[in-house]
Amino acid sequence: MSEENCNQNCSACGENCPSRRAPASFLEKPNAHSRIGRVIGVVSGKGGVGKSLVTSLLAVLMQRRGFSAGVLDADITGPSIPRIFGVHDKVTGNGDGILPAKTRTGIQIISANLLLEDETAPVIWRGPMIANMVKQFWTDVIWSDVDFLFVDMPPGTGDVPLTVFQSLPVDGILVVTSPQELVSMIVEKAVNMAKMMKIPVLGVVENMSYVKCPDCGKEIRPFGDSHAEETASKFGLQVLARIPLDPDVAARCDDGSAEEIAAPWLEKAADTVAALKKSGDE
Repeated sequence: MSEENCNQNCSACGENCPSRRAPASFLEKPNAHSRIGRVIGVVSGKGGVGKSLVTSLLAVLMQRRGFSAGVLDADITGPSIPRIFGVHDKVTGNGDGILPAKTRTGIQIISANLLLEDETAPVIWRGPMIANMVKQFWTDVIWSDVDFLFVDMPPGTGDVPLTVFQSLPVDGILVVTSPQELVSMIVEKAVNMAKMMKIPVLGVVENMSYVKCPDCGKEIRPFGDSHAEETASKFGLQVLARIPLDPDVAARCDDGSAEEIAAPWLEKAADTVAALKKSGDE
């Protein structure tokens, strides 16, 4: 096609001309001083299912296994990661970028709450501004030798998940759900979005699966029978964890001591994440 007749849409053109353009990539480069291994997104179709809990505890488990973990809190308007880890000091920076805060065991974290003068102040921004901040958490923050960077995403399939999927080299996502049947339909939306964006889905984590009776040890299901297996099998996925409702876990998250939680129910999910590091090293 002659230059004067070119419409700049190479995807709809069969000509093999010298000016033919490669498909555009929206991937953003990380800070030049960052060293990041695998990027894992933790998503949910709706709020209130425990996504931030799963994100935090997976980072804790990977840190215990000798890896270096980080958490990018992409839930700008509802950030909870600093509270879970008991981190309240504001982040600092230098001429090269922003330095993430560190938890007691050395997990690197960045969150909108660590930038605000008052951590209870609401972030009343429109979508594009929120999406730009998420990008800056990737491009401006110096992630120092992080083996696994977990991205705690806001619920749904809106601006921020789209920004993360397009701008960050996400190696896989974990979908967090709860036992209610209504949630199963919403989970399908999150899984379908990931597939449309060609992001691998590592598996499903079900939170609030059961309550264990303190007297007899029987598992009681307050939300009824689980639909996680049914939903996961529909997409050829595995249920990697079933997390109980545990008042002690809630109390430790509230007082900022998540790193003291044993979290044995998440070991299989942690194994799946750790396997990404091994496959990448081969």
